[in-house]
Amino acid sequence: MGARKYIRCGWHLVVENEIQARIDRIFSNLERLEIFCNKEPPSKRQNAKLRVDQLKYDIQHLQTALRNFQHRRYTREQQERQREELLAQTFTTNDSDTTIPIDETLQFNESLQNAHRGMDDLLGSGNSILQGLRDQRVTLKGTHKKIMDLANMLGLSNTVMRLIEKRAFQDKYFMIGGMLVTCVVMFLVVQYLT
Repeated sequence: MGARKYIRCGWHLVVENEIQARIDRIFSNLERLEIFCNKEPPSKRQNAKLRVDQLKYDIQHLQTALRNFQHRRYTREQQERQREELLAQTFTTNDSDTTIPIDETLQFNESLQNAHRGMDDLLGSGNSILQGLRDQRVTLKGTHKKIMDLANMLGLSNTVMRLIEKRAFQDKYFMIGGMLVTCVVMFLVVQYLT
């Protein structure tokens, strides 16, 4: 059973090292992507940078999850090793060191369980924060699209407003000219017909 356990532990280490190597490769690729983002046209640069930042954020969470998994595995292995040492220990009636500090072990176990619950709560709150950020990202994308549509519409409205102002300016001169012509005609009618 001991050999099987060590093979299983060795397998975990190989998988963890492979995951860590892939995460490191992703980080290096993200750095290269960030350089490429700066070479994008200004209209696409911000969107590309947002995507790279989101990928970095997701990879950092994967790195944290891997570390948490490694810590839990290390703690579990340490507990198994201590359990096996305890079970392998032989007690004799004349042995003066046969007392087991139960109170300290219970307190230690309780504190470990509290820490485990605290980590679970922390991971749960981190997951809910991550989900909230993803929801906000979707909302912000929708808002950004609406703002762009509104800006395009306002651009059209500004053109229309300029045309209306130009037309109002021209209409004012036509009105003044028409009033002057009408006054001259009325003056001439009054002068020559009366």
